[in-house]
Amino acid sequence: MDWGTFVTVISVIAAICGVVYGATTYSRNKKKDNAEDGKESGVILTELGYIKSGVDDLKRKQDKQDEQLLRILRDLTAVEESSKQAHKRLDALEARINANT
Repeated sequence: MDWGTFVTVISVIAAICGVVYGATTYSRNKKKDNAEDGKESGVILTELGYIKSGVDDLKRKQDKQDEQLLRILRDLTAVEESSKQAHKRLDALEARINANT
């Protein structure tokens, strides 16, 4: 084998090794990138779950406050009606007292 053929064979072998090494590196990096993307997606989904849970809690609290406000308004209306009736009775008593004097 002459020197030129030897260099050519070594060059071809080096090129093939370079292609194989490049392909395996690409494959390994692709798997690593996919794993990192999966972790990021998992973190994002977990955080979204926490946010959704917090919003649901706020909605429940708001509903409870709305119910409590309605009860207070009903009670206030009843107290206003009662005070109107008491005021009418007081006016009637005052009128009777003034009529007797």
